[in-house]
Parts: sequence; structure tokens; C-alpha cells
Amino acid sequence: MDLGFFVTVFDSSLRLSIPLLAACLAGLWSERSGVVDIGLEGKMLVAAFAAAAAAHAFGSAWIGLIAGIGASVAFALIHGFASISQRGNQIVSGVAINMLAAGLTAIVGNAWYAQGGRTPPLEGAARFGDVFLGHSAPVIFALLAVPVTWFVLGKTRFGLRLRAVGENPAAVDTAGISVTGLRYVAVMICGALCGLGGAYLSVGQSAGFLPNMTAGKGFIALAALIFAKWRAWPALGTCFLFGVLDAAAIRLQGISLPGIGEVPVQAIQALPYLLTVILLAGVIGKAIPPRAAGVPYVKER
Repeated sequence: MDLGFFVTVFDSSLRLSIPLLAACLAGLWSERSGVVDIGLEGKMLVAAFAAAAAAHAFGSAWIGLIAGIGASVAFALIHGFASISQRGNQIVSGVAINMLAAGLTAIVGNAWYAQGGRTPPLEGAARFGDVFLGHSAPVIFALLAVPVTWFVLGKTRFGLRLRAVGENPAAVDTAGISVTGLRYVAVMICGALCGLGGAYLSVGQSAGFLPNMTAGKGFIALAALIFAKWRAWPALGTCFLFGVLDAAAIRLQGISLPGIGEVPVQAIQALPYLLTVILLAGVIGKAIPPRAAGVPYVKER
């Protein structure tokens, strides 16, 4: 294995980690405001479908990106309405989002294109091309979102208020700041980041939409978020680690290892999910979420 091999693996790992990173940062924004969101998977899936459908219809990857973000934000607002305005169970709402997205994308995709839920292949301007060091624009946007998230949440008044809403919403309300408004802003940012990740899956990384193409990435992003302890820079490192495992799984397929022989493809593909279990088993009880996360806020009268 020469230097070129490691450069290729690094490049592939970065590409594969982008959907995870976008979803992980999305969950960070939402849960820092006190809204638990396990519907990351569903929002990424609906964004991937909307992006591919719009890119195919208009022949533009950028229109596809806007459509993907719009669809994801719409689903995020549904989750926000259920969990913030109606004070519903946030876990149940997230599960409903995932189920709705999985069924809706398959049914609408089959009705529109009659290809088993897939969209037609995307070509030319309907896909994102390389803009910097062989990477497309969504990759740059997702990487830039890390320092932006770190700075806004940690160094600005808005970020302080948002984190305070996730820790002690009653104190924020007493100060005359709208808890509901801040949480809705966080939920919409969460939707935009999920839209970025989903659109990249179908319009950047792939050449169209496939049913359930997120393949559990939203749940892996949640595991990465917990392991990173709801911090932006550790989230980047954790997501990249999952990207390395994905890249290694692709490279190791069909390769015989000394003393083991050829490793089954299924065992290699299970590596990211195995790491998810290991990470969660190692941090449960140690990672402390925002104190108000998952608890609907009821304003005292």
C-alpha cells in the first residue's frame, strides 16, 4: 500500500462522511434547543427524493438542492408543530416522520416514474460536479457548517440563548425571550442541514434516488452525536471515522486476508453498524444531553 492508496481512502472517507456529518450537525442544533429528533433519517430520505426529482425535472443540481432543503424543512416543521406547539412525544413524532418519509418516497416515486420507486438517472448539470480538490459544493457546505455551528452556538448571543433553551427554558422565558420561537428556528436549521445531506446523497454522491437509500445513516448520525457529546468538532471526527469504515468496507470487498481468507461482503458492510453499537455501549451514562431535551415546555401562567 503506497501513499496513493491512503490518499484515495481519505478522499473516499470524506465523501462518505458528508451525509452523516450534515445529519449529525442537524441533530446537534435541534437537541441543543431541547428538541430530540430521531427523524433525521426520514428528513434525509425525503430530501434525497425531492432533490433527485427536481434535478431531473429542471436539469439543475442547484434547483434539486433547494427542493431537497425545502422538503426537509417542511418535514422538520411538522415535527416542530407536533413536539413544540402541541407538546407531543418527540420520540413518537420522530418515528412517524421516518415512517411517513419511507412510505411517501416509495409510493410517489413509483407513481411518477414507474421504476420501483427510483428516479431516472441524472446526468450533466443535474448532478453536482467537482469544484474544489475533486469535491462538489455540498461537501464544502457541510464542512463549513462545522466551524459555523461551533462559532454560532458557542460565541454568539443567539447561540447562548439557544443553548439556554435546551438547559433551562423557564429561565429564558422569564427573561422575555420566546422559547417556542428559538426552538422553531433550531428545528428549521436542523431541516436545512438534513436537506443538504439528503440532496448530496442523490444528486452528488449518486446519480438519482433509490428507495431507502439513506440506509440508516440518520441513526448512525445520532450515535455519532451522542459520542461527540453534542459538540461540533468532535462530531466531525466521529463522522469521519464512520466514513473511513465505509470506505474500508468498499476496498476490502473481495480481498483475502491472511489467516482468514475472503471476508464475506455482509460482514464488511456491517462494520459501521457494529461501530455504532460499540460507541453507544461505551458512552451510555457518560454523555449527558441538554437537560431539557425531550421535555415539552409548558409556560407557567
